[in-house]
Amino acid sequence: MLRRLSADDPRFKTVTFTAGLNLLVADKTAASSDTDSRNSAGKSSVIELIHFLLGARATTKSLAMNKALRAITFGLDMDWPRFDRPLEVRRSGSRHKTVALSQDVFGLPTDGLFPNTAGVELTVEQWTRAIERDLFGLRGDHPGVSGRTLLSFLARRASSHAFNEPTRTFSQQSASEASTNLAYLLGLDWQLVDGYRELAARKATRTQLQKAVNDPVWGRIVGSTADLRGQITLAEAQVERLRGQVTAFQVVPEYERLKDRADQVSRRIKQLAQDDVIDQHNLEELQAAVTETTDVDVEYLEPAYRELGVVLNDQVRRRFEDVKAFHHSVVRNRRRFLEEEISELTERLAARRAERARLGEDQARLLRELADGGALGALTALQTALGREEAALGALRHRFEAAQTLEASARQITAKSVELQQAVDTDLQERRQQTNEAILLFSQYAQRLYGEGREAYLAIQAGRSSLTITPRIDSDDSRGIASMVIFCFDLTLAVLAHRHGRGPDFLIHDSHLYDGVDERQIAKALTLAAEVTVEEGLQYIVTINTDSLGVAAQRGFDPEPYIRSPRLTDEHETGGLFGFRFKTSTKQGTP
Repeated sequence: MLRRLSADDPRFKTVTFTAGLNLLVADKTAASSDTDSRNSAGKSSVIELIHFLLGARATTKSLAMNKALRAITFGLDMDWPRFDRPLEVRRSGSRHKTVALSQDVFGLPTDGLFPNTAGVELTVEQWTRAIERDLFGLRGDHPGVSGRTLLSFLARRASSHAFNEPTRTFSQQSASEASTNLAYLLGLDWQLVDGYRELAARKATRTQLQKAVNDPVWGRIVGSTADLRGQITLAEAQVERLRGQVTAFQVVPEYERLKDRADQVSRRIKQLAQDDVIDQHNLEELQAAVTETTDVDVEYLEPAYRELGVVLNDQVRRRFEDVKAFHHSVVRNRRRFLEEEISELTERLAARRAERARLGEDQARLLRELADGGALGALTALQTALGREEAALGALRHRFEAAQTLEASARQITAKSVELQQAVDTDLQERRQQTNEAILLFSQYAQRLYGEGREAYLAIQAGRSSLTITPRIDSDDSRGIASMVIFCFDLTLAVLAHRHGRGPDFLIHDSHLYDGVDERQIAKALTLAAEVTVEEGLQYIVTINTDSLGVAAQRGFDPEPYIRSPRLTDEHETGGLFGFRFKTSTKQGTP
């Protein structure tokens, strides 16, 4: 239960609350036009500050973050489970990341994070966890259910458009998120219902992935199953080939020495072949020279001279014979020299043939040894190549699985949606007691407003994308019936949550709820709230304008016992909640 809203600024008008119905009234003055919402009085600011003190995220548009208010420390005194005295909560815009408490909410036996001393300062996240644990009974992990969202159903904010429809607390809230939190407040299997939120996340992810696949650049990251199947087949063949080579590979000792020896043998064989070509050419020339080296025939000379009438004397003949003998000696010596050269070349050619034959055998042996294995470095390189190809194959398989998942995800999501719908429908059948309690309670409240002949109920069913909860009141086109649907729905949530230990003992409504509502329903709604809060041990805080309160009074509702101080007004500068006027960028107008 909330006790007091205050601030360390003396101009601020402290607001006090009690059990039951609490009316925070803003007086309508002569200066206010008929369409003036009188936000300058600060009615909506009360709800904004309560949210801020109960852990709302501070943004640049938050009321407490306004330049004129940042230095002010606001306070909320409230009852806390198992505490004998009210818990004092303090927070300011200048230090919006922390919350100061007068008592240690974590000093309870269930959790010993902090020493049991007064004046504890928590982060906003820690404070939110304490609210979830002690006000809403949430323990451990509870994905999909948030204390802040639950509070937003029990204290709707006009700035978040929370009065547009009963099952959402802000306009962009997903149905799956809202239904999970509503299921918790109503006592349904919220964990099962949270499957809708997870399914919605999968749908959103698939949509984004599908867009990426359709993109010509990003599509190559995943690809299609048809293309990837072919690439995987080729990659598997390459891996198997390399794996076979690694398995059959033998490391040859002194591989590099054998390789160098094989290179030397190869070079020597090549050199021998070149030398053979030169010697064979020289041999052919020498053999030709031997053939051409013969004695010159000179027998024709003397008959020739005789015919010319020249008779050679004996001295000439002797000199001729000497020359002839010398010539024969030269020819013999030349032939003997050529034959010796030929013999030497022939021997060299034969020796090289023998050496080539020996080197050929040596080369064949070395090549066989090298072919049977390789060096350790070669094996390492082969293993590295195998690892690289295996990694590439693994990446292709992951892409293939992703492509399969993406292509099959639409069917899987549809199947999961049908399966979840059936499971939720079965759970609703098994929880007839909880659903019946909610339906009857809502119907009872609606008939208190519109008469027992009015058909009113909660339609709760398992949908394809969320648990659908639809509050219905048979309409006769009366003014403000949509607002009264929200009133009855919120009152039902608050009562059920408090009855079964799933929520706090307060409900807060802004005056926007009563805009356009028939005066009879305003009177009946306030009367009903006053009675229910007493019966259920609840607190109902509502900000309301004097004109709405006046028509309710004319219909038989007596507001005086429920009006709490202060009475706000926009008549003068100091009449509002803050005691001064300032500019604001929020949608609430000037408080």
